[in-house]
Amino acid sequence: MEYIIRDHDFDLFQERKKVVEQAADSINKKYNSTIVSVEINDQYLNMKKKIEPVMHIIDIAKEAMEQAQIKPLIKAIRGGTDGSQLSYKGLPCPNIFAGGHNFHGKYEYVPVESMIKATEVIVNIAQIVART
Repeated sequence: MEYIIRDHDFDLFQERKKVVEQAADSINKKYNSTIVSVEINDQYLNMKKKIEPVMHIIDIAKEAMEQAQIKPLIKAIRGGTDGSQLSYKGLPCPNIFAGGHNFHGKYEYVPVESMIKATEVIVNIAQIVART
């Protein structure tokens, strides 16, 4: 079996991983054999730890969205693979809107208008950063 373990809280994330390991140990002890093994590869780490020291990048994204007449909705997320991986490799990368709807389902879609707005926000970010 393959699972993705996620949690906003790092300590709870670590606890969830321990529960999986303990379950495997319990099964192996019950049957007196190694029939279950666990391999854990961290994939989705919470970006908060990497973003908080550079919160000015959130301010830049917020300003860029407001320039595009988009109301920013700032909320905590774990971060997708790209944002999380980039942040932990030294490039703080908060997620900004992609304009999509119904993510990870068979009805996922992105309206053309949203793609245009996303492009506008990215250009605005580049212009704001170029001014500083």
